[in-house]
Order: sequence, then C-alpha cells, then structure tokens
Amino acid sequence: MPLNLPFDPIERAAESWRVHFGPSSAMAAVTSIMRAHQILLSQLDALLKPYDLTFARYEALVLLTFSRTGALPLSKIGERLMVHPTSVTNTVDRLERAGLVSRQRNPRDGRGVLAEITPQGRDAVRQATADLMAAEFGMSAYPASDLEEMFGLLRTLRVAAGDFAMRQDEEHGGHL
Repeated sequence: MPLNLPFDPIERAAESWRVHFGPSSAMAAVTSIMRAHQILLSQLDALLKPYDLTFARYEALVLLTFSRTGALPLSKIGERLMVHPTSVTNTVDRLERAGLVSRQRNPRDGRGVLAEITPQGRDAVRQATADLMAAEFGMSAYPASDLEEMFGLLRTLRVAAGDFAMRQDEEHGGHL
C-alpha cells in the first residue's frame, strides 16, 4: 500500500500541527510509528498469504511451536500475545479450520481448552518463517545496529506503559 507521494505526509502534518497547536515531536513520532505499523503489517501479511496466514495467526502458531508440548491454553495464548480473549478465539478458529491447530480439552482441569499445533501447522511455521527471515521481516532498510537501537527505544515505551517490569540487570541494555 505505498502512497508514492511527492512529499512526506507526516512531516507536512507535523508542520500543520506546529502552526495550529505548537511543536510536538511526540505527535510526529507517534504518527510515524502508526504508519510504520501499517506498512509492516501489510508487507508481512503479503508474505504470509501463500500459507493462508495473517501475522496474528502466524504469531499464535509460533507461540505454540515455542511451547514444550506444542499446546497452550487459549487464555495463555491471549496473555502472551497481549490480545483480547475474543481475538484468540477467532484466531484459533481460523487456524483450526485450516488444519494448522486442533483444540483439546485441558487434561489438567478438564474444563479449559488447549490449542495444539498440528504437523501441518509446524510445516507452515517453518516455511513462513523462512520467507519472513529472507525478507528480514520487512526491515531490510536498516542495519542490525539500528534495529537494536530501535528495539531499545521502543522497549523504554513498553516499560513505561507497564507492559513488563524490567529486571535490574536489564536496565542498561537488554540486548536482542
């Protein structure tokens, strides 16, 4: 969804903002982050389309791949992906219809439901990950040092928002 404009619309909006409301580097930064999110999500979803995945569904499959048993309670998926339970249900529904996960009763309590990755789901993750890695997750314009700096800058925002508590040994770095 490239705009191919002859000017930077965010820079222009920042200038208009300055005229009407005063300078705000924060407004320009937030608007840039939101636009970058749109661009990256569009690129990543295009790379994942051959696997009938969106980035959200891919993240859920990767999370299941990372689990020891290949299965997690739906509530744990929502917690780890930081999404609403309804979003998890919809994501797992789509993955189940595609044969990439199956639902199982939680053997620990018999009440809860687990999503379990299938062999087909593992294959999809492996192939999709190879494509995403080859495309550097849409971030090929940046050297590794810039990506690490970007991670650190955005991590500060996440800590300040209460996303997680930084351990004392991480305060001066927290490398990738």
